[in-house]
Amino acid sequence: MPSAARPDPPYLQIAAEIRGKIRDGELRPGERVPSIRQIAQRWGVAVATATRVVTTLQEEGLVEAKVGSGTVVSARPGRRRPAGPATGQVARRPKRQDDAAKCTLNRESMLRTAIAIADVEGLDAVSMRRVAAGLGVGPMSLYRHVSNKDELVMQMADVVFGEPELPVPGPAGWRDKLELISREQWALCWRHPWLPRAVSFTRPLFVPNMLAHTEWTLRALDGLGLSRAARMQEALTLHSLVVTLGLSMADEVEAEQETGTTLARWYAQQRARTDELFAGGRFPLLAELHEDTVPDLDGLFEYSLARHLDGFAILVGERVPAPQDANSA
Repeated sequence: MPSAARPDPPYLQIAAEIRGKIRDGELRPGERVPSIRQIAQRWGVAVATATRVVTTLQEEGLVEAKVGSGTVVSARPGRRRPAGPATGQVARRPKRQDDAAKCTLNRESMLRTAIAIADVEGLDAVSMRRVAAGLGVGPMSLYRHVSNKDELVMQMADVVFGEPELPVPGPAGWRDKLELISREQWALCWRHPWLPRAVSFTRPLFVPNMLAHTEWTLRALDGLGLSRAARMQEALTLHSLVVTLGLSMADEVEAEQETGTTLARWYAQQRARTDELFAGGRFPLLAELHEDTVPDLDGLFEYSLARHLDGFAILVGERVPAPQDANSA
């Protein structure tokens, strides 16, 4: 008596459901498909399983990553890669193609592919399988360069921290130096929204380019009469200011991709609720400000940086410059 067929694993079941919506026209070309986080929440599966769902659909040519939009239905969905033989074995590529794949699979191409995936789809979308699919090689090929995803992310962060060229010796004065490196790191967070999630202050990344940022910051504090401990505390505090705001920025980028709603539009949609809350007079100061207050993350970063450096100036016994107007800080 033949045994009952085993059900497909969860990731294939979910992929089939989304595939059906695409084939039936319920999800049209250019429209967003559920993100990895949404799949995990809606179907109650692990992030790794949700990642395999998206990877499967991408390998079939049904969806694609689009900068600023997340994962969307491909313009010409259904153009699948050539399937293997009916036996389920993977068709062997011609030797020349195998050789070409091996030549292109080096550490740099692997990391650039992983960074490109993270920039568009977030850090959760990065997996050995997903990066390998982007390179057109088997996942095991990546293990010649990294031992696991944690090491992959560590090396990705190292590449990103190496993007800015930190000037030597840099501008005159400690304040201009600290402003420079903080703004360079803030720009990195904008270009790579996943970066703040890859940084830890309790278990830091001991990678050359990130260490170079810390070394540069410590050198900027030379001659101020601070102890070594105080200099390190300042370097970490300054970096944490950037990373903390970077996390909020990353959340906003992800929210816009998943909902298609900008922050300004979201606040406009909340207008009726906020008007009702403030109409009773319980929050008079907030009522005066909420009319035209939409969080400006760049402005908040500049204000936070300026006020922190004002406080640091007092610590080292220097005169604090006159504060700028809040609208121009």
